[in-house]
Amino acid sequence: MGATGEFDVLPTIGSKEIVALLPFLLQAKRVLIPEIAYPTYRVGGILAGAEVIEVAIDAKDWPSNGVDLAWINSPSNPTGRVHSENELIAAIEWSRKSGAVLASDECYLSFPDTKQGRSVLSLTSGDNKGILAIHSLSKRSNLAGYRGSFMAGDAQLIKQLLEIRKHMGMMVPLPVQMATTAALQDETHVKQQAERYRNRRAILRQALEDLGFEVEFSEAGLYLWCTRGEEDWQTVSWFADRGVLVTPGSFYGEKGARHVRIALTASDEKINEAAKRLSV
Repeated sequence: MGATGEFDVLPTIGSKEIVALLPFLLQAKRVLIPEIAYPTYRVGGILAGAEVIEVAIDAKDWPSNGVDLAWINSPSNPTGRVHSENELIAAIEWSRKSGAVLASDECYLSFPDTKQGRSVLSLTSGDNKGILAIHSLSKRSNLAGYRGSFMAGDAQLIKQLLEIRKHMGMMVPLPVQMATTAALQDETHVKQQAERYRNRRAILRQALEDLGFEVEFSEAGLYLWCTRGEEDWQTVSWFADRGVLVTPGSFYGEKGARHVRIALTASDEKINEAAKRLSV
C-alpha cells in the first residue's frame, strides 16, 4: 500500500459493507461519487439520506461547499480505468481544502494489466488526515465468502468508526481475521491470479476488437468495458443470443448507457469458450 505517517487499520465485514455504511457512519449530508461507478456508492448515500452528486475524474472541478465525503475508485469498477498519480494528488488536495473525507476504493489494486494503480495513501506524504483506503480479500485472494476486508488511513477517523461499529455489533470474527492475515502475508497466489486475468483479458479483448467493438480503459482489475456505439441493452441482447452474459453499462450511471461490462471471473475454459462463440 505504501502508507507512511500515522495511520490505523479497521477490519470490516467485506468492502461492500463499509462502502454502503460509510456515509451513514460519518453522518454525511452531501456525497460525491464517480459519474460511472459501482452502484453501492449511490445506495450508501441514499441510505444515509444524503444528497448524492456525480462527478468526473478531475477533482479540480469538484464542488467543495458542504461536501462531507467523496469516493474515488482506482482501478475502476466497471471501466478498469487507473487513476494517474496527478489525479490522485488532486483528489487529496481537494480533501485538504474542502475538509471532506476522501474514501478510495482500492479493491482491484492487486490486478494490474497495462497500468499499475497506486494507493492514495502512498501519495499523502505522511499526512493522512481525512483520507481512507479500502481493500478487499474477496478480490485479491478469491475469499468472497469470508467477507474479509479492511479500511486504513486517518487514525482519528478509524477510531471514530471503530467505536460506532462495535455498538452495531459489526465486529469481524477472529477466524476470519486470522484467515485475512494469512492471505495478506502471501503474494504468490495474488501474482498468479493477476496473470490469469491478464491472459483472459487478452483473449476476450482480441475477440471483441475483431468484431468491431471498442474496448475503453480496461487497464487493470477484473473487467472489460466496451461499446459498439449502440444502446447498452441492444448489445446485451446481442451477447445473450450467443450464450454470453454481460452487464449493461447503464447499471453504473447514465454515462455508461452505450457500454457493457464483461467480467473476467469465469474459468479459463469458459473464457475461451465465450471467445469462440463470439467469433462464429
